[in-house]
Amino acid sequence: MKKAKKLELLENTVTENGYKLRYEKGNFLGGDCRLKEDNIIVVNKFLPIEGKIFTIARVLHKLNPADCSPEVKKIIEDSGFSTGNQLPLIENAE
Repeated sequence: MKKAKKLELLENTVTENGYKLRYEKGNFLGGDCRLKEDNIIVVNKFLPIEGKIFTIARVLHKLNPADCSPEVKKIIEDSGFSTGNQLPLIENAE
């Protein structure tokens, strides 16, 4: 799978699970945080595509990758993270 497709798949996975994804400039790698009622993943927009994939995969592995598609699990594992049960993903409150 091409890197751009991997990134798109990860982006779709986090947004489908109630996270807002933001690409910002600054001197940081990225990560997740909670701002008021929003769960946000911030990624440094100047990172190469591999760094963006790594950052989002790092956040997803802390959640429950067992609920993710097999393709997303493989990306998380290829980034060096476990896909064992962790915290439950946030469900959309719509």
